[in-house]
Amino acid sequence: MDAKLLLLPFPSAPAAHHPAAAPPKSLFLGASLPLHPRAPPPFPLRLRRRPAGAAVVAQAAVKRRKEVPFDNVIQRDKKLKLVLKLRNILVAQPDRVMSLRDLGRFRRDLGLTRKRRLIALLRRFPGVFEVVEEGVYSLKFRLTPAAERLYLDELHLKNESEGLAVAKLRKLLMMSQEKRILIEKIAHLKHDLGLPPEFRDTICLRYPQYFRVVRMDRGPGLELTHWDPELAVSAAELAEEENRAREAEERNLIIDRPLKFSRVKLPKGLKLTRGEARRIAQFKEMPYISPYADFSHLRSGSAEKEKHACGVVHEILSLTLEKRTLVDHLTHFREEFRFSQSLRGMLIRHPDMFYVSFKGDRDSVFLREAYRDSQLVEKNKLVLLKEKMRALVAVPRFPRRGAAGTNEEAEGANGAAQLLNEGSDVEDDEDEGLSDMEDLISELSGGKSDTDYQWGDGWFGENDDSPPDFGDDDSSSEEVKVTMKTADGSANGRAPVPVFPDGRPRERW
Repeated sequence: MDAKLLLLPFPSAPAAHHPAAAPPKSLFLGASLPLHPRAPPPFPLRLRRRPAGAAVVAQAAVKRRKEVPFDNVIQRDKKLKLVLKLRNILVAQPDRVMSLRDLGRFRRDLGLTRKRRLIALLRRFPGVFEVVEEGVYSLKFRLTPAAERLYLDELHLKNESEGLAVAKLRKLLMMSQEKRILIEKIAHLKHDLGLPPEFRDTICLRYPQYFRVVRMDRGPGLELTHWDPELAVSAAELAEEENRAREAEERNLIIDRPLKFSRVKLPKGLKLTRGEARRIAQFKEMPYISPYADFSHLRSGSAEKEKHACGVVHEILSLTLEKRTLVDHLTHFREEFRFSQSLRGMLIRHPDMFYVSFKGDRDSVFLREAYRDSQLVEKNKLVLLKEKMRALVAVPRFPRRGAAGTNEEAEGANGAAQLLNEGSDVEDDEDEGLSDMEDLISELSGGKSDTDYQWGDGWFGENDDSPPDFGDDDSSSEEVKVTMKTADGSANGRAPVPVFPDGRPRERW
């Protein structure tokens, strides 16, 4: 009976009690809203196509490639940079003498964040600084005679080349948009351009026929008063004229005919992809825009504006002494030259003209055509003085036996600088986490310069097994073997007598 009840169907409810079928749920909550069709636009939309090759170069991404010769230039100047900072602090003191207690206040200016012994730092450069004792607890330091002579020669050269410094300032003002630049911005390029230390009070006031000091919104500025068309010729234009004259002489052409195929000459060792080489070739084929021309009509972000900006950077680097400067120094002139916000990226996009080095605390930009294997092609007199200073910095604390003295190092600075450059070809990438100055101090304090020297009366740098060369005239060309033989035994306590192999006694030496 129970099994039959389980098989019976359930009675169905009457049709009147069935609820109405619910509408299907929509995935979109606003599907029930009344949507009106969108009205067509009053004018037809047309996609603006970019002209072929118009802004491809300005927006192209070029992979930066590391080049060791340029990075070595920054690497070898680490010690020189620290020494020049110390010297600038010292020469500002009366009589160019300063106590170590007063030097401790300039730790932050020197880039020293850790507690270091300043006397140990100064004694690392015996060719530049000498520490003198005045009293029991008074230590002072000053420049060595060779370093002071170089400093006075540098001041003398800067005073003699005042006319060249004035011309550089005029060219810098002529390239700007409003022909005026803040003096504090020019001060960033003071050492790179070779300007005197107090150029604000000397050059800026002595030549009112060329420029004058005016008051600007953010401080005093230098304004151009006379435009000289003879100065409005860039270094790139002069180099191009010289190249054309040289090529005409080599080919002995009667008429200057254009080449059938245009070929871009890239620097030796520069490796580029085919796309990068094509973009560089397109950029070179564009007409040259002088950095002294009016650029107010050039649109920002266009290829023409980038062509003008590259010309301005090329001209500024040509005016510097070492044909290089910091990228941050160029970014200060964004308003005056209308540089783009990504100035570093623009410099990297043109590896045929510039090289950006990431060595050091701040990035540096080099003018590629001015260097050959990390060496300047044309060296100014101030650059030669800097090389002599670099040779004094390289003077070791404990010189080897027979090494030249400090004065001789100053005379033969070119050879010492060459040896320093050869020794700096090794890459140093262990400066992560510390600043350059801290890395340099750690290297100086923890280096092996003090422990590499062997003290004693033995032979230095030779094996113990090799006998000394006596250099007697009666000695044969064959190797003479010296043996020690005791006579009549050693019981009598006599000293051993040197003899030849045949038994003949050899006289004592």
